[in-house]
Amino acid sequence: MARPTKLRKIEYISTIPYFVPSETGISEAPENTLKLEELEAIRLKDLEGLEQGECAERMEVSRPTFQRILLSAREKVADSLINGKMIHIEGGNFTRNICPIRCLDCGKEWKESYENLEIVKKGNYICPDCGSVKVACEDNCKGKFCRKSCWRHGQN
Repeated sequence: MARPTKLRKIEYISTIPYFVPSETGISEAPENTLKLEELEAIRLKDLEGLEQGECAERMEVSRPTFQRILLSAREKVADSLINGKMIHIEGGNFTRNICPIRCLDCGKEWKESYENLEIVKKGNYICPDCGSVKVACEDNCKGKFCRKSCWRHGQN
């Protein structure tokens, strides 16, 4: 059985879901679907000009995985530009942030994307071992991105 795909960490979600060639409408143009992690790979490598190793670290994937994501994204963009196809940006296997979590009752520690944390009464999250709602981000979870997107700061 294949290992589940690891979530790719992204920092940017496009507010524009479609790019359409000017001579065709959305209903007429064939489309390529660009996953959000593919858009992030293009953003990091081509727009920010980072080295592949830095890009892979920021997305929390290996360098070969980053290379595969980037090649797939560039192929879709090139096909769209050359053949006049629409680009639809959606989906993928990503997370906005991965927080180190600790249960204050049983002491269990784990990493979790805030999209997957289980919500119970009044927006609390539960420990997968003991079911306690007394969970918190670890102290090392204080980076710029965490302050912006972490569940403990009320942003879901």
